[in-house]
Amino acid sequence: MSVAFTKEDSAETASETMLPERSIPDGPNLVTEEGLALLQRDLEAARGAYEAAMGVDDINERRRLAATPFRDIRYLSERVRTAQIVPPSPADGTVRFGSTVTFEREDGRIQTYRIVGDDEADPSSGTISFRSPIARALMGKTVDEVASVAGGDVEIVSIS
Repeated sequence: MSVAFTKEDSAETASETMLPERSIPDGPNLVTEEGLALLQRDLEAARGAYEAAMGVDDINERRRLAATPFRDIRYLSERVRTAQIVPPSPADGTVRFGSTVTFEREDGRIQTYRIVGDDEADPSSGTISFRSPIARALMGKTVDEVASVAGGDVEIVSIS
């Protein structure tokens, strides 16, 4: 094998193992109890993937396989360490962190989202971050109140 080929492989492998850090949002790391459990589960999965990668004999392959879980371990460890559990909201009819809010848009669409922490937010699954524009607009509102979101209005239909 030529030395040039080996150096090229090493450079390629090095670029695959130096992944950029996952960005951590500024401000408090608010989570629901379920959100903290998800972070802990993801951290354990990343540790398992890292341990599996460490069992690979080929050093270049080991580094490549370990890069993502190692980065995730650093990120998730910090998120678990800084997590601030927000207890369930009182049933006082006000939109708060942890509330599930159903609202109607001006075009008649009805949407329901639960307001959660950054790491547990997944709009396609019905959860949004408390930092999202829609969550910020809804916070503190009650049923039948209108909030302005992205140049349009939404009316709160229910809160649970």
